[in-house]
Amino acid sequence: MRIALVAHDQKKEAMIKLAREHHAFLNAQQLVATATTGAQLSALTGLTVAQVLSGPQGGDAQISAMVATGQIDVVVFLRDPLTAQPHEPDITALLRICDVHDVPLATNLGTARALLAACSQLPGSCGCA
Repeated sequence: MRIALVAHDQKKEAMIKLAREHHAFLNAQQLVATATTGAQLSALTGLTVAQVLSGPQGGDAQISAMVATGQIDVVVFLRDPLTAQPHEPDITALLRICDVHDVPLATNLGTARALLAACSQLPGSCGCA
């Protein structure tokens, strides 16, 4: 399973917490993240994360393109609805692409937990089949 991980600055700590909670599952998946989020995930959780550009440089657009071309199966974009900064990625385009291509996208910690838990129950999702 190919999972994209993106987090606004104020949600990066929550992304690290989520990754730690689901470490065994995520460790068996192909992960891709925007540069800053990916670097923190790798350093603080030990997960292997392929990195695209940072959000301000177009990493969210790169992930959108990967969704559109069938290279991403699930997206977790922990967004900060209250204090998102102008330099942070905009979820609108990514949300639209995920809806067009029927790719599940979680935007908050509760939904992300539920989505990853559900994905971990799918046959072959542990990387063993």
